[in-house]
Amino acid sequence: MSSETNPASRGEADSQPAGTETPASPRELPAAPHAGPPAEPRATASPQQPPVRWREILAVVLLVVLSDVTIYRGLGFAGYALFFLAAPLFLVFGAPRPRFRAGFWVLGILLVLLAAKAAWCGSWLLVACGLALVVGFAMALSGLCPYVLEVGVFASQTILAGYEGLIHYRRSGDKLGPAVTRGIGLEIGLPLLAFVAFGLLFIVANPDLLASFGETLEWLLTSLREWILQIAPSWQEVLFWLAVTWVAIGLVRPVMSRALFEEASPITSLVPEAGAAPVRALLYSPFRNTLVTVIGLFAVYLVFEFKTLWFREFPEGFYYSGYAHEGAAWLTVALGLATVVLSFIFRGRVLLDARLPRLRRLAWVWSLENVLLAIAVYHRMTIYIGFNGMTRMRTVGLFGMTCVVAGFLLVVWKIVRNRDFVWLMRRHLWALALAVYLFALWPTDAIVHCYNVRRILSGDPAPSVQISVHPISSEGVLLLLPLVDCNDATVREGVRAMLADRLDQAESLARRRQHQGWTAYQIADRVALERLRAESTRWAEYTDRQKREAALEEFHEYAYQWY
Repeated sequence: MSSETNPASRGEADSQPAGTETPASPRELPAAPHAGPPAEPRATASPQQPPVRWREILAVVLLVVLSDVTIYRGLGFAGYALFFLAAPLFLVFGAPRPRFRAGFWVLGILLVLLAAKAAWCGSWLLVACGLALVVGFAMALSGLCPYVLEVGVFASQTILAGYEGLIHYRRSGDKLGPAVTRGIGLEIGLPLLAFVAFGLLFIVANPDLLASFGETLEWLLTSLREWILQIAPSWQEVLFWLAVTWVAIGLVRPVMSRALFEEASPITSLVPEAGAAPVRALLYSPFRNTLVTVIGLFAVYLVFEFKTLWFREFPEGFYYSGYAHEGAAWLTVALGLATVVLSFIFRGRVLLDARLPRLRRLAWVWSLENVLLAIAVYHRMTIYIGFNGMTRMRTVGLFGMTCVVAGFLLVVWKIVRNRDFVWLMRRHLWALALAVYLFALWPTDAIVHCYNVRRILSGDPAPSVQISVHPISSEGVLLLLPLVDCNDATVREGVRAMLADRLDQAESLARRRQHQGWTAYQIADRVALERLRAESTRWAEYTDRQKREAALEEFHEYAYQWY
């Protein structure tokens, strides 16, 4: 049998890894007319992987050094800010086949904004968002769309991708080695050797220069020894280096090349073929009856909602928490359930039913009622805010409610455009991720206490309870300074005592961060410290701790009546 008539044998020969021997003649091939059982798979690097370049290895090393300095040895959010700025640059520098699509630029901008907020006034929510964005950035750089679920899968694939990448690096070492040796020997090694040889001769020829050189060399060796002892890594840090190396290789050289799910086309898969018999979905009637039922129920409830909570004065002892806090949460759940129901109805064979336009008209009526319900939820939130001011959790509630409304609008768009469930779920996760990111970036305390301070200065002391019972970040504490001149004596003295206490805390924090280093630096903390120092004469009487504690206790008791 000739080699020309045995494609299976020829395929086996072509699949041999580089550097291995191939059969010398057709006589050495198996005599069987058919290909034998497939060879046992081996853990080898993918033959489609791009070649290794030194810039890629340098990028991995830089990522390890960056992670060690900013995360392992870092002690604060400034280190993370630098990591979120530099890590994407190193990924771009080392990517074998970078792809600069829309997701790449969008995630790059989001990381820059997040790094700025982390340097100003960071939080662990920001750190979590930043790490997720770095993984999404690497995913976009490889040409994949950074859907939220796929970002999680892409992060997990670094375990396998790092293993494959290390194997590929090892196999590429033989090819890189000779070229690197020649480059170092001819371009760097020889000039360096000549410099050292002639330099030593010139030094030895001058006794004074030789003595000075000896002292300098001794100082350098001593300093080098101390520096090595200072930075000598522990075994935990070495393990951290290995883990970061593994993950970095997996991010630079991923093995994930396609999305988990394919989105169905709204034209080819959801429209019946020409000449086909009309489709009559089995669940059309139950779905229609369900929509008619909820339309009637929502109409009755909306009349009740507007009658009981709109355009009225609330009496003394009104249950604000039950109606405006817990009630708003339950109505938000109702909106979320409506989103699920609409998504469940408009899918599968229902979209091919000839009676679909009638079902859509019912859906538009219910959608309008859901919009009115969303307005009612926002109104309940404003009632609660109007009662005793803004808080962080009420900001969370507004963000969550807005996210639910966005999800509902995405369902409406899905119905209009005949999109499938995969499309909807990906957009829902994007909406949720964007809401979390924006909340992490949002200057919550600054906005919250700007509103509360304005209310108090206008003569409504109720929001003072939010200043009394809730922690305030450095970006919010400066907004309290106008209350130092408040007409309400209890609020005025309470805030003065609070700012005196906050100044002591800021001084202590500044001293601690001097020892922690630059990674713990926060711009907002520094700005707050300098401003509080400049205004400290306005609460000088509260340097006495006993007097301060008495004023704070009186303020807490006074504000608690609006809790």
